[in-house]
Amino acid sequence: MDSRSHTHVTAALRLCLHALLAGLLALVVVRAVGESAADTTAVVAVTLLTAALYAAGAARSSSVQPKDSVQPKDSAWPGTSVQPGTRAGAWWLGGLWVLWAALLVLSPDALWVAFPLYFLQLHFLPMRWALPAVVVTAAAAITSFVVHRQEIEPGAFIGPLIGAAVAVATVLGYDALFRESERRRELIVELVATRADLAEAERTAGTLAERERLAREIHDTLAQGLSSIQLLLRAAERSLPENAPATPHVRAAREAAQANLAEARSFVRALTPPDLEHGSLAAALERLCARTTAPELTVRFAVSGTPVELPTPYEVALLRTAQSALANTVRHAEARRAEITLSFMDTSVALDVVDDGRGFDPSGAPVPERGTGGDGGFGLPAMRARAGSLGGALSVESAPGQGTAVALTLPLPDTEAERAA
Repeated sequence: MDSRSHTHVTAALRLCLHALLAGLLALVVVRAVGESAADTTAVVAVTLLTAALYAAGAARSSSVQPKDSVQPKDSAWPGTSVQPGTRAGAWWLGGLWVLWAALLVLSPDALWVAFPLYFLQLHFLPMRWALPAVVVTAAAAITSFVVHRQEIEPGAFIGPLIGAAVAVATVLGYDALFRESERRRELIVELVATRADLAEAERTAGTLAERERLAREIHDTLAQGLSSIQLLLRAAERSLPENAPATPHVRAAREAAQANLAEARSFVRALTPPDLEHGSLAAALERLCARTTAPELTVRFAVSGTPVELPTPYEVALLRTAQSALANTVRHAEARRAEITLSFMDTSVALDVVDDGRGFDPSGAPVPERGTGGDGGFGLPAMRARAGSLGGALSVESAPGQGTAVALTLPLPDTEAERAA
């Protein structure tokens, strides 16, 4: 139930309690006056005192919860100065009980007032004290009936005991209903927040993917083309005679190509992942591990070998592969431990992402991947394509119940150049 419906329910319960107590006290007075008993004046006086004390505590509604039970903030019971679980509330309830006990001595009809007292005791006292108080109240009502009627009847015992049982069941059921309502409300709030986070993550992932695509396109087409134009113009400038009329034009064209090449490279740098703009690849991977959270999951990062400077496409490929593999671990593996290792070797650089999750069969049905379903993101095909574009290789080792290991290996650019030479 939402807060508005809950407010209506508790307000109705509060009014019902007030009406029940007022009606039972009125019954005591009417019966005493109608029977013209000798102690009618005393009955009326004690009844009025009881009503006045109850009204003083019920003048304003409380917003404080009981100590030992979960209650709604808009409590269904009275009292700001008389609050559940406080010393003032206990004294107020004790005063009501004493006046009621005095009324029991004067009138047998006062035993019916025990029913609203059950609810007050269950609300204002911790459960470990409320249950004994209800039992004592029921025993007092039964004793009053036996003393006044001078006979023992089954109804004298069954009525107060059934009333006590109904009151306890009602309060405990109300508590359980409220706890379940709160739990569902918290789950809904968490779900809404998770959906918002997921939508934001998808927007961010889409933005970063587009930025990376543009960076690759500019690097592989415009920047390479401008670099080739600059080299050709430089060769042409050197081949021309020193005083040739075309020399100034060739020089101007070469300088324009050089300026545009610098601009294209600045675009590529601006479009690289933000994590790589504020430090090294190792620092970006360490931040990735630190901000990756999941229940009972611990993520560690390690560097092996002597780090060397890598081209931006290499760093982007390694970082994106780590992000994708770690995202799959969080979403699907149910792992307790994951490790990312960046290894620098003589001829290559390698990234290993290993977890102890539930694993899968790589030769069987494909694993749910970001980017292929509702979750969105980078899957194994994208990782393999990224590795292939840089002359590297991606391997996946996994088995059901034995975790997963994803390894990306890229040849170092200098090694490729030496072999080509």
